[in-house]
Order: sequence, then structure tokens, then C-alpha cells
Amino acid sequence: MLIGTPKEIKNHEYRVGMVPSSVRELVSLGHDVMIETQAGHGIGISDETYETAGAAIVGTAQEIFDRAEMIVKVKEPQPNECKMLKKNQVLFTYLHLAPDPDQTQALIQSGCTAIAYETVTDNFGGLPLLSPMSEVAGRMSIQAGAHCLEKAQGGRGVLLGGVPGVTSAKVIVIGGGVVGTNAVRMAMGMEARVTVIDKSLQRLKELDLQFGSKINTMYSTKDAFERYLPEADLIIGAVLIPGAAAPKLVTREIVKNMHAGSVIVDVAIDQGGCTETSHPTTHTDPTYVVDGVVHYCVANMPGGVARTATFALNNATLPFILQLAEKGYKKALLENHHLLHGLNIHHGMVTYKAVADAMNLNYIPAEKALEG
Repeated sequence: MLIGTPKEIKNHEYRVGMVPSSVRELVSLGHDVMIETQAGHGIGISDETYETAGAAIVGTAQEIFDRAEMIVKVKEPQPNECKMLKKNQVLFTYLHLAPDPDQTQALIQSGCTAIAYETVTDNFGGLPLLSPMSEVAGRMSIQAGAHCLEKAQGGRGVLLGGVPGVTSAKVIVIGGGVVGTNAVRMAMGMEARVTVIDKSLQRLKELDLQFGSKINTMYSTKDAFERYLPEADLIIGAVLIPGAAAPKLVTREIVKNMHAGSVIVDVAIDQGGCTETSHPTTHTDPTYVVDGVVHYCVANMPGGVARTATFALNNATLPFILQLAEKGYKKALLENHHLLHGLNIHHGMVTYKAVADAMNLNYIPAEKALEG
């Protein structure tokens, strides 16, 4: 199979779909790999290093999209990239379609086979290709929030861990999954007072066993949100419904009642955000203020630590890339139901129910779509 990786073009996105070690694995199995020139430049990987691993370096993304049978990326294809996609071409990347009707329609019209990292599953009920970036984003959310709390950034002027004689900041993490757990770890490490809210009593019990008396756990109710969120210095939105738009749990009214200079880091912004006042931002202009509350809603947070994030992502994606290349996409999908869960769009059909429901589009089960 001919596999191509273009340079990412989203704002301040330096990650790359394949690193040289991934290329080497594919080439050793007889596959051909094309890498757009300087695709890895932002994280210190040269074209020469890719060539040593066996890749061919090409000058433009257009050549990648024209020739490759499978395109491996990191972020969702931008509008001009969607226009270059074509039927019988496999796209393997993060998509986050539920809150993005324009991208959804563009992929439908392209006729490509779009497999989303974020909906591939595993034997443990997890999302193995989303998990590494969730770990990165969860950890980053605390350092981003701590920075935003500084007075010069519009924050309250609060040090997350306080100092002897001065109380530490109140941090509330909404969601106890991978993002939330990593946010809790970082906030605890910085000696903040941490509360995690989740709707799963089982998950709250697990967190209580993991962290003990160092955190508070709270069951998710409207009353809990309205009573406790306004007192927080920093709120981390770490809610996830796989493939679906995030629920708007933090209302405008709650934001209005928060302290001026408090901070919301909405990690769920890739799926539309869990705060009614959230909208996507970029690393160039990461924050804005609503009712005195600083909002950090960067839609590609892990891109800020692109080298760490790229290698973590490649460790997770490589086994699936190899399956798709070795077996062909149809056989690979049908033989691995976890990979099949990643199929979101195929030949103009929406094959992931949460996306179809969010867009009010016709849903075709993935197995049925692949019969054609």
C-alpha cells in the first residue's frame, strides 16, 4: 500500500501523523511511504531522517492526496484538504465530526473512507487512540489553568498551591476519565484543593481509592454544579461522550456567578465544549473573557507539546496503521471490531451513530456500508 503523511496546517499544529520509526515498520513490510517535506520539522525530525527510514519526501500536500491510498494525519482535514480527498482513499486521523457539520459534509461529498482515531475502541472499554492525547491534554490543562490564573493573564492572581499561611486554589475537575484523572494528578502535585465531579459512582470510588483523602469526590447533579462551581478558582471541563457532542454542563448562569478572574479550561472543546460560553480558540490567541471569567478553549491542546504528543500518538496508532496496510481497509475493519468502531464515513454514508444523530443524517451501520 502507498501511505502518505502531509504536513499539518492547522494553527500552531506541529504534530505529525507518522514518525520515522513508524515509517521503518511499514517499509520493512514492503509498503511505500510518502512524507511531505518538513512535515516533522516542527518537532525536530528532518526530511533526511525520514529518508533514512525509507520514506520518499515529496514537495506538496497535493501530491500526497493525489497518489496515496491511505493518508495518515493528526488533526481533522482542513477545508482545502477535504477538497483533495477522493473515493477509495482511506483517511486515518482525528475527526471530531459531531460538532462540525461543514467537515462532515465535505467528507461525505469526497467519497473517502474516514476512520476516526477518537472512536476506535479496545478490549477494556477504552479509546486507545484518544487516550494518549487525553493524558497530554489533562496534564496540560492544569499548567494552562495555573498560567491563566496569573494576574497579568487576566486571572485572579492566585497561586495554585498557595504558600504557608495562604490557602491554595480550589480546582474542580468535571469528568473522571483519562483527561480528568491526569488533571487531578497534576493539580494534586501542585498542592491545589481538588474536587472531581462525575456521574459514575463506580468511577468516583475508583478515584477515591487511587487518591484517597487528597481529593474530594462529588456526584454530578445540577445542585452540585450550581452550589460548588461558582466557588472554584479553576474549572477543568473533562467530559467525553465518545463520538458525540459534549453536554453543556456549565451554564451561562454558573459562569456569571463565578469570581472575576477565575478560569475555565474546556478540554472538551474538540467535541463542542461542555460550557455554554465556550468556543474554540488557538494557541495564537488561546483565551477570552466572559463575565469576568477567563476561558481557555484551545482545540488542539496537545499541539503545544508537539514532540511528546507525536511520539505518544504514534505508539498507539502504529498497530492499526499496520493492520490497514497489510490487510487492506475493508478486511482490516471487518476482522477487527474495535477498528470498525472508528469508521465514521464511508463512500458518502455516515457510519457512526452519534455523528448521524448530531447532524440529523441517515445512519448506515458500518458492516452494512462495507458490503457495497
